Amino acid sequence: MVSLSLVAIDMTILATAVPSVVKDLGGFEQFPWLFSIYVLATAVTTPLFAKVADRLGRKPVMIAGIVAFLVGSLLCGLAWSLTALIVFRAIQGIGAGAIQPMAMTIVSDIYTLEERAVATSYVASVWATAAIIGPTLGGLFADYLDWRLIFLINLPIGAAALWLLRHFHEVRQPAATQPIDWAGAGLLTVGGIALLLGLLEGGHAWAWASWPSYLIFAVGIAALVAFGFVERRAADPVLPPWVLRHRVLAPANAASLIVGVVMLGLTTYVPLYAQSVLGHSAVVAGFALAGMSIGWPIAAATAGRIYLSKGFRAAVGLGALLVIAGGLVLVTVRETSSFWHLAIPCFVLGLGFGWSVNPGVVAAGSAVGWEVRGVATGSNMFARSVGSALGVALFGAVANGLVRREYAGGEVPPLEALPADVLAPALHTVFLVGLVVSLPLLIVAWRTPVRLTPRTVVTAE
Repeated sequence: MVSLSLVAIDMTILATAVPSVVKDLGGFEQFPWLFSIYVLATAVTTPLFAKVADRLGRKPVMIAGIVAFLVGSLLCGLAWSLTALIVFRAIQGIGAGAIQPMAMTIVSDIYTLEERAVATSYVASVWATAAIIGPTLGGLFADYLDWRLIFLINLPIGAAALWLLRHFHEVRQPAATQPIDWAGAGLLTVGGIALLLGLLEGGHAWAWASWPSYLIFAVGIAALVAFGFVERRAADPVLPPWVLRHRVLAPANAASLIVGVVMLGLTTYVPLYAQSVLGHSAVVAGFALAGMSIGWPIAAATAGRIYLSKGFRAAVGLGALLVIAGGLVLVTVRETSSFWHLAIPCFVLGLGFGWSVNPGVVAAGSAVGWEVRGVATGSNMFARSVGSALGVALFGAVANGLVRREYAGGEVPPLEALPADVLAPALHTVFLVGLVVSLPLLIVAWRTPVRLTPRTVVTAE
């Protein structure tokens, strides 16, 4: 929990301090990279660290991740330019790529299925607490102290996490019998970076229909196709093909992918709607989105009662219905709507996300043996990262395309500077697309096993 708090707080604390960072270091055009590079580094390293953990054990990988995160945090606190800060954020992202999957893998290692229902509620409380105190701390440091404390505060927390891991977490040493699949790791890294970078920056750093876009997607697709061929022949593949067809992991990963897509639509465009269309302040707009951040941990903390008594399918099905219900209410928001009309569906969606994703993560950790559990957990988090990148591309293309049509080829101002009568219909369409994207969650729920049986459990053998 202490280790995971590093990542959880970091994901919420920086956003409120961006104006102070840009004012001090300059480079306003580059500031979106503070977030993109972190997401990119986390996404491409997650499956690699997960595989290494199955070979070397969880403890050394978690320690390496914390050390990388702390080194990146220290360098971020000492950054002399926005470019340097972006580079150091990548180091933080690499560390997060180890911490996130290891936290859930360790929970699966040390608790039984029944105990995990309670343990995951404690883990969920970390995210809930971070969602509340992160933005507040970020604003406090930026306005009254120094924005660099946003990164330096990680040092004592990380030191405590390292001490706890060193003294209280036992090491289980796996018996490594196969060489590491370096070719697969390299191709996955290149393909993942190219594909995610194209999705994150397409339409922003370069036009979709441009040679940089064509080139980066061609490189990404070619590398991933080659990765697929290499993994079929590798003795110990980084991402084993059975992960994609396993009857427990496949629906769990599909749920994470869909939720990753839909969540980006909320995270990006709900605050914008609250500010630019409904006319609320940035603080109030943040509270609207906080409903989702509170709903998810509540669902994660209560999901255990459902999947232990009614089965995993019932829990994921309830989550899917809540996501769709929240989406249906969200598309009814209009320019004259109240703040609560926007905030309540976000809370319902957060509940739905928690019940859709968390039972699948628990089931995935229970459906595989210790020696492949890291890969199983890492693939789930990798799926959510890919979904987030897809969401950035999809919702950005929808919103920007509709706005450009309104301006009929003229100069288009930034989204946050658009008048409400232009922005409102574009964002309403974004919410509608999010609802449509969430519908396949019903199919995912139907494909989720009710209970785990010996037939669903696999090991390295």
